[in-house]
Amino acid sequence: MRARSGAMDYQVIATLGPSSDGDLVWRAMLAAGATGFRLNTSHLSLAQLASWVGRLDRFLATQETARPLILDLQGSKWRLGQFCERVLVEGERVTLVCAASSDRPDALPVPHPDFFRAAAASSGEIVLDDAKLRLVLETQGREALCARVVAGGAIRPRKGITYTASAHRQESLGENDRAVLCCTRRMVGVRYAVSYVKDAVEMGHYREQIGSTAHLIAKLERGPALAEAAGIAESADELWLCRGDLGAELGAKAMAETVHGFSATVRAMPVPVLLAGQVFEHMTEHAAPTRSELCFAYDALADGYGGFVLSDETAIGRNPVASCRAAALFRG
Repeated sequence: MRARSGAMDYQVIATLGPSSDGDLVWRAMLAAGATGFRLNTSHLSLAQLASWVGRLDRFLATQETARPLILDLQGSKWRLGQFCERVLVEGERVTLVCAASSDRPDALPVPHPDFFRAAAASSGEIVLDDAKLRLVLETQGREALCARVVAGGAIRPRKGITYTASAHRQESLGENDRAVLCCTRRMVGVRYAVSYVKDAVEMGHYREQIGSTAHLIAKLERGPALAEAAGIAESADELWLCRGDLGAELGAKAMAETVHGFSATVRAMPVPVLLAGQVFEHMTEHAAPTRSELCFAYDALADGYGGFVLSDETAIGRNPVASCRAAALFRG
């Protein structure tokens, strides 16, 4: 078991993106309360990742206090492939094709053969981008599915896609994850957050593949993972409760019930647990958090969470520095 430190560190992990690119904003985010940075490697080519990591490595080396850089690994999470950004309209029929990319105006590529194999045992409801968009499965084949849009909106490449409450997944590191590890594992201060961990057995496999000395974070985004969180912690250095994908997996009501029950167990976990997923989502477009967001953050800390992971708030939001300040509000 990986022992939990005696003193609970209050972490504010800020995801970097177009709104938070460059030394000046990084310095301001650290001054506002960020304790580390995160890159989602699923949204970057290897060349883009190398550029980000190189610049961050040089910047972080100038800081008096060591700051971690967390790299998200896709793990067994399903994501869309490459296509031109588009808007899905309610009632429209869309073909999901097993491909890395597609230029068909009526198709969305899904580069995961197991996604198509899982269709027969699925709920028939397909959700995209943290369940912002919803489809209903109508017909299925080995390498193509036809679905009808029931809740539309804009959709961009590399966004998450899943079936509601799906238990099926090919649980292994993909080619891109292995390439990320190969080019970054010798860097000092790099940590890895593994997405969509199912259970303790799977997390143990990731520990064996990535190595005993790596700092590994297990992202809890599936119902079985929350039920086995203590076992998963045996092979992890941190746990992140990620409510966005958890909501896509379980649905809104079940997600809320599951998060409530899990929060009662946080203090008993042997490793730190951070809260992720729309923590201060309001600040993606606005200068201040809502009162509800502040109250929930305060309650989360009282429950024993060790801090927060900011996503859109700092990656694409209008106020990345202010978002870090809001997340660090209750420190000390």
